[in-house]
Order: sequence, then C-alpha cells, then structure tokens
Amino acid sequence: MLRQVLLATSRSGRTRKLVETAPYSRDVVRRFIAGEATDDALDVTAKLTGQGLSVTLDHLGEDTLDAGQATATVRAYVALLERLAVTGLGDRAEVSVKLTALGQAFDEELAVGNARRVCAAARAAGTTVTLDMEDHTTVGSTLRILRELREDFPGTGAVIQSYLRRAEEYCADLAGEGSRVRLCKGAYAAPETVAFSGRDEIDRSYVRCTKVLMAGRGYPMLATHDPRLIDIAGSLALLNDRAAKGFEYQMLYGIRPQEQRRLAEQGWQVRVYVPYGEQWYGYMMRRLAERPANLMFFVRSLATRS
Repeated sequence: MLRQVLLATSRSGRTRKLVETAPYSRDVVRRFIAGEATDDALDVTAKLTGQGLSVTLDHLGEDTLDAGQATATVRAYVALLERLAVTGLGDRAEVSVKLTALGQAFDEELAVGNARRVCAAARAAGTTVTLDMEDHTTVGSTLRILRELREDFPGTGAVIQSYLRRAEEYCADLAGEGSRVRLCKGAYAAPETVAFSGRDEIDRSYVRCTKVLMAGRGYPMLATHDPRLIDIAGSLALLNDRAAKGFEYQMLYGIRPQEQRRLAEQGWQVRVYVPYGEQWYGYMMRRLAERPANLMFFVRSLATRS
C-alpha cells in the first residue's frame, strides 16, 4: 500500500510543488541527487573520485513519449561525456542510460540509434555505458538492444534485477568474457508469475545470481547497501580467486557514504550511482517506493536538517 501511494505521489504535480517549496527539502534532496545541471554532476564526480571512488552518472528522465524528448536526452548525455573527456574524469566515471528516455517505449529502432550515439560519445571520452533495466515489460527489448550494441561497443553494461524469477538465467547468459553486469534487487511492480515479492526470496535470488556472476568470466557490479550481501560477495570473490579489481560494489549517492569510503579504503572497487537533472522529483519518489527503509532514511534526514 505504501509503495502504491508513493508511486502515485511521484506523478502528482501538487505534491511535487509542496516538496520543492518546503523548508529544507531542497537541501535534503541534494544529499541524494547531484543537482539539476551538468556542472553539478561534474562537481560531485570530482569530489567522489577524489575520495577513491568511481561514479556512474544518470541524467534523469524516462518514459519519453516523443522523438524530440529523446533527442534532447541524447544531447544531454553527449554534452556530459564531452565534459568528462575535457576534465579527464572519463577513466573514473561512466554513464547509466534508461532506454525509455531514448524512445524505447514507442520506437525501439530509434532507441537503438540514440543509444549508439551515447555509446560513441562514451568511447570518445574513454569510458563506458550501462543500460539500466526498468520494469519487467522492457526486459526482452532491453536485452535485444544490449546484444546489438555490444557488436560495436562490447563494453556496454547490463543490469539484472534479482526480484525477477528468471534473474539467475539472465546472469548465466551474461557471465561471459568481458561482460559487465550490474546486479540489483529491483522493486518495480510485477505479477507473481514474473517476480518474487518477498524480501527473503529476493535476497536468496540475489545470492544465487552473485554466485553465477562471481564464477563467470565477466565483470560483476554488485549494487547493494545490504551488509550481509556485501559480506557474501566478498567471500565469493575469495572462493573464486577473483581479485579486488575483478568486480565492484555499487551504491547510491547519499546512501551509506561512510561505508562506500570504508570499502574503498580496504582496496575494493566501489562505484557510486549519481543521478542529476531537472526530473529529480519522480526519481526520488520512486526510490522511496522501491524500499520503505529509504523513506525512513529520508524522513530522518529532514528531521536532522530541520
């Protein structure tokens, strides 16, 4: 019920106005979102990389419904990547792209062409692209586009969500040489036939997927803030003789920053997912809907700030 309320709130213009104008709320939001402009994203990237962390940047925007919006998103990514090249941050920062922001929902071929432009700009900047995974209805299309892009851009990363019942199968298919795979829990609404709904089931699936990726020949990118899953991943790395540089942990910007630095100081690879852009409100509300603990974290932050 709480998830449905938050998802509905993410589409409410009235609630957005209240959040944006509430005292202190914008300061708290900036703990989790770099800002609205490219300069904001670059400032945060420089700060995090200076702490020994890597970064993946997400220009916020999805569910694009016309070609003009998709083109604007491509231009934003190309501009960002050009700036990463100029500042020399390309070796420590990549980009994450939602295919729905590139037109996937209404024209898959358009999305492929737009994704190619972003991938080409990333290669010119000396970095890579990871295709975010969205709700279960987009999985087949996203994996098709991934395969097509990897023909020319083999470093393109994939995302698999452990809440999907076929997650382990997907991981096995993607665990080959050179394949970059981000594993996250995922929390989009999906029918019981497609996805696990219980926390324990999702966690067990996450562990099974981690085992597959760690035993494979690809590069696992383990997106979790769960201390148990972090410890399990470390143990599996040792069990599979996987060096610290052979995989990475990923965490969201503003969530457990001390743990991010602790893991990096221990020699592990840690990448921070940094969102930015004007469409921050919808992103924030969806993150709260995905995990109730995030809502409490946000409320505590508001209380501390105020």
